[in-house]
Amino acid sequence: MKLGAFSVSLSVKNLQASKEFYEKLGFSIFAGSMEMNYLIMKNEQTLIGLFHQMFDKNILTFNPGWDQEAQIVKGYDDVRKIQQSLKDVGITLAQEADPGGSGPGSILLFDPDGNTILIDQHI
Repeated sequence: MKLGAFSVSLSVKNLQASKEFYEKLGFSIFAGSMEMNYLIMKNEQTLIGLFHQMFDKNILTFNPGWDQEAQIVKGYDDVRKIQQSLKDVGITLAQEADPGGSGPGSILLFDPDGNTILIDQHI
């Protein structure tokens, strides 16, 4: 199963303070803006999303069809194919993509410890 680019999406209390902290660790802004209440920070191939007042918990995020530069990759597994594979092995999904759809879509699930996993396809 090809899940695509990986990042950790952090729910932050203070976007400016978080931005400054991660900049000290060598991260720089890759996408988003303060005005949009989120920043995607990058350090080499590591991505961290900083999200202010968008969700309650941190999220493990995968983006099928993208590499770590948010560039389209060939031969990726569509989110609907991933969805069916997960259902086939008995994983319960909290949110499903339209199985008859195409293009952008997302699914949401929780690991055994309650950690949120978002598989979010943008293409």
